Amino acid sequence: MDVLPDSSGLESLLSRLQRVTFDYFLNNANPRNGLIADRTRVGSPASIAATGFALGTYPIGVARGFISRADAAARTLATLRFFWTAPHGPEPDATGYKGFYYHFLDMRNGRRAWKCELSTVDTALLLAGVLAAGAFFREDDEAEAEIRRLADALYRRTDWRWAQNGGAMVTHGWRPEKGFLRYHWQGYDEALILYILGLGSPTFPLPPESYRAWLSGFRWKKIYGREFLYAGPLFVHQFSHAWIDFRGIRDDFMRSRGSDYFENSRTGTYIQREYAIRNPRHFAGYGEHCWGISASDGPGPMKWNFRGRVQHFAGYLARGVPYGPDDGTLSPSAAIASLPFAPEIVLPAVARFRALGVQRGNPSSFISSFNLSAPDPNGGEHGWVAPEEIGISQGAMALMIENYRSGLLWRLMRSCPYIVQGLRRAGFCGGWL
Repeated sequence: MDVLPDSSGLESLLSRLQRVTFDYFLNNANPRNGLIADRTRVGSPASIAATGFALGTYPIGVARGFISRADAAARTLATLRFFWTAPHGPEPDATGYKGFYYHFLDMRNGRRAWKCELSTVDTALLLAGVLAAGAFFREDDEAEAEIRRLADALYRRTDWRWAQNGGAMVTHGWRPEKGFLRYHWQGYDEALILYILGLGSPTFPLPPESYRAWLSGFRWKKIYGREFLYAGPLFVHQFSHAWIDFRGIRDDFMRSRGSDYFENSRTGTYIQREYAIRNPRHFAGYGEHCWGISASDGPGPMKWNFRGRVQHFAGYLARGVPYGPDDGTLSPSAAIASLPFAPEIVLPAVARFRALGVQRGNPSSFISSFNLSAPDPNGGEHGWVAPEEIGISQGAMALMIENYRSGLLWRLMRSCPYIVQGLRRAGFCGGWL
């Protein structure tokens, strides 16, 4: 039986887990420019989203005694200075353009990597961290004053209207070689934080009709007897909530449904567990205390004869429930990042993951993903375990554990006038607003 520790042991476990996730951002950083590696793979480029999460973890590190305030301020300042002074323009080897930044950057020089896109949603996650830093570092000294100035300047530089490309919704991104990507952010997804930030801008704000256009793609569904705003992967229910406290505040859509986005994510978390209990594809390991399907690494691409059928296993993929894709890959980090929504089912899952022993030798850590239905390439007995950690997964865990324990990130963002303005322009009211 998987046994939960008592309350003091649970606090100790969560503290150790936060420390491990926090250390990801210490051990995978370039201290000169503040950039954070996308993953632990040797030679990995920086991820601007992971860098945004890092900015959110530094206040946690100070509050929990993992890092001194001076060191946290220095790391934050290095990051903000880099983004403010890095090459910014339409050139194909720049760092950003129009206040947006390329999805992946070279860890050393900060230039665009892999000919990737200028990413609107990853920029939003970066800017969320920037604003959190500006809200946290409020002391009257030169370094913290500069953090506040740079945070404000970086946010104000972002041209959200340009990113609409003449349409109602924000595009997924832009490449200097071909222009805007063909896809737009429409329908319930991780772009909630993007639209709130865009609506709150004092310089290039999105119009209210942009948010309404995003809402127009929503799908309200009834699954396993529960009604909710559908999203398959867990990260969709988490990334915006890592920054903004949606408890008790509602826009027009949620008012019409008698719910809010926090309760919706709680429902989505329960549906994840119910899917694992039902386990329609009969994958190994799934159950009441072993669930969590999201965007993660996987054992593929490969095929394997599993229980009398040829099973296709994917590599990195946004997996979801109940409609898939699902290849037996579970993400402990995604389940743990649901802690504020449903601690009564997440904490038993933490105990189960710990009992499975998929921590790669560190009893306080949980790997990004594993698959008990796929073979271990190293000949182990317990299936495939991800060989690398992913920065955004570590960041979501760190922030959401802290939001469960103290609400620190939520309080910081409540104090940010741009977040408040964005929520109000989107039609949110009630609760703490």
